[in-house]
Amino acid sequence: MEHIDFDDNITEETLQASKVDLRAVQEAIRRLLSAFGENPKRAGLRQTPQRVARMYAELLAGYQMDPLALVNGALFEVKYDEMVIVRDIEFYSMCEHHLLPFMGRVHVAYIPDGKVLGLSKIPRIVDMFAHRLQVQERMTRQIADLIRDLLKPQGVAVVVEALHLCTMMRGVQKHNARMTTSAMHGAFRSNLATRQEFLDNISRGASPLQI
Repeated sequence: MEHIDFDDNITEETLQASKVDLRAVQEAIRRLLSAFGENPKRAGLRQTPQRVARMYAELLAGYQMDPLALVNGALFEVKYDEMVIVRDIEFYSMCEHHLLPFMGRVHVAYIPDGKVLGLSKIPRIVDMFAHRLQVQERMTRQIADLIRDLLKPQGVAVVVEALHLCTMMRGVQKHNARMTTSAMHGAFRSNLATRQEFLDNISRGASPLQI
């Protein structure tokens, strides 16, 4: 894999693990710049194809993440059967329809059945699915399904709120429109009171989404 030395946050380890074909992305970006009427050889754009290739290796790193390795044994046996909520998990993803970002926050809850998950692992699960070409509906379901499969809890609930640049920058250009999606399993799906307790908790003190 080609080594490109730029001062950014992506590590060489991420680059090596990535399945992104850096050379192919660079050539595609050069062709796009020309198609836009730009000169890919001018000073400001000369290194843009390399930067974009590295950016995609970072933004799409979720394809290479192994859920079991990500959890890394952080499943703990605990006698606790009340609701666990992790709210306001910030995320950034890429819409697969226009390759534009969408961003927002994720709220996750589960009711343990003998096992709990290390606190830091839930945001990591969110990041794993966000760092792929996505649609919000699928990402919401993937997060809920994985936590269900890992923990076998009494129930799982996930709510995702996001702003989509594809509706803000183009098309209808509605700058304040946001999308909310949810996925419920177990007690959150079958028990209205349990679901309402979760929704009340995540709405309490919530601030508007902003870019």
